[in-house]
Amino acid sequence: METAQSQQQVAAPGAVTAFARFVLCGGGVGLASSFAVAGLASWLPWALANALITVVSTLLATELHARFTFGKGGRATWSQHVQSAGSAAAAYVVTCVAMVVLQQLVAAPGAVLEQVVYLSASALAGVARFVVLRLVVFARNRSRAAAPAATPASPVHATVARAAVPARPAVLCRAA
Repeated sequence: METAQSQQQVAAPGAVTAFARFVLCGGGVGLASSFAVAGLASWLPWALANALITVVSTLLATELHARFTFGKGGRATWSQHVQSAGSAAAAYVVTCVAMVVLQQLVAAPGAVLEQVVYLSASALAGVARFVVLRLVVFARNRSRAAAPAATPASPVHATVARAAVPARPAVLCRAA
């Protein structure tokens, strides 16, 4: 006989918890990526270095978000990777535009200024990415986990069946 706990699906975390996990996972990957882009950019053009690191970090972050951030607990599907890649492509454009604007405004920006601009653009894109991942990419998994199928023997069904019987006014008054 299975216990109620083993039958219960893993509930999706609330928005605040998911955002904290997103910042931890995505922010950690993003921070490491910023240093990787800076290092790789010494050998390759910056846009190419950013593109390569974006691909690798997106794969890693999507796995972390599927397993930890949004409460799925398993590996990300190919569909989720593709959808996540779309939001990462938008983040890539935001970071590239920010760096081009920096290059136009400052003739020879230092490494610290480049990091500040890059991380600021990444943070802005990250908030938008969180919304997309939560509401689109991983939303179907949350709705399935939050609404397990009711069977005739389930407690939910029995509760609904009892609630369907009209209560006498005296019982309702005592309950209030």
